[in-house]
Amino acid sequence: MRGLACAAAAASLLLLAGAGGSFAADTPNPAAAHAILGKVPVLGKASTASGLGNLSYHGGPTMTTNKTYAIYWIPSGYSVSANYTTLINRFLADVAADNGKTTNVYYSDTQYYQGSGTRTYIRYSSTFAGSVVDTTPFPASGCTDSVSQTTVCLSDAQLENEIAAVKSRQGWVSNPTTLFLLFTPRGVGSCYDSADCAFSEYCAYHSWYGSGSTVTLYANQPYTDTVPAACDIGQHPNNDEADPTINVVSHEHNEAITDEQGNAWYDLIGYENGDKCAWDFGTALGNTGYGLYNQVINTHDYYLQREYSNAHSACVLTGT
Repeated sequence: MRGLACAAAAASLLLLAGAGGSFAADTPNPAAAHAILGKVPVLGKASTASGLGNLSYHGGPTMTTNKTYAIYWIPSGYSVSANYTTLINRFLADVAADNGKTTNVYYSDTQYYQGSGTRTYIRYSSTFAGSVVDTTPFPASGCTDSVSQTTVCLSDAQLENEIAAVKSRQGWVSNPTTLFLLFTPRGVGSCYDSADCAFSEYCAYHSWYGSGSTVTLYANQPYTDTVPAACDIGQHPNNDEADPTINVVSHEHNEAITDEQGNAWYDLIGYENGDKCAWDFGTALGNTGYGLYNQVINTHDYYLQREYSNAHSACVLTGT
């Protein structure tokens, strides 16, 4: 589910739908809270509902092509699994290597577009531009969570500050077709307000700051196996704790492509394409011996949730 949906807003949307109404162009997503989009709900709070209706276009920008950077914020004293950064980097590179192929969830995005007159359709055209491990110490906790497994809690503002600092050092440039994925290590929590925190409410989200041609698009990617019961379905086809994180990376990446700033593609109650299929994996293709896989991307096996397709009014793993 996305952000914090307001019951009154949802009720008014249902009335609007029943009256045959529609959203005006550039209408912000009613389920967005504090510009927080595409929240992957923890397993204990995942809804069996899949939103309401097909995705509708609301006039805003999409990522017609996309570039990704990975930032691993891992100070001294914190850790990730042995192959965590390697496997996540490989996944992002694999997504790019299979550009244009119909055989994975990313191709489903190509049915969506931007522009209310002349339509520019999303292309399955991804670039993995690089990664960095940043060992800068964490600041004092900027939030308070209730998760016993965390030792520090980072606010959304602190995450944005980290992205800005790394971009400056690396010379990386923000624009409407570039997504910065920020990964934190085991034992690190985050909250975007007093009631919404990692591992008790969400496993990841995407957002943005700034605007126009220099907007910074980003995703908060906590270490999912900090609390496996919250964010890990239990399938590790690559025998590493990167596997459950890669699943929520795919969720946020696909949503940033189709609804980067909360005013493009979502349904009547604010669900994006990933939200409508959260924790829905469809039929597995096989088992590596370490866990199920349902995607083969650039010859490598992954277990990813499905993405929503208007063409089928259903969740899909391949094609549109």
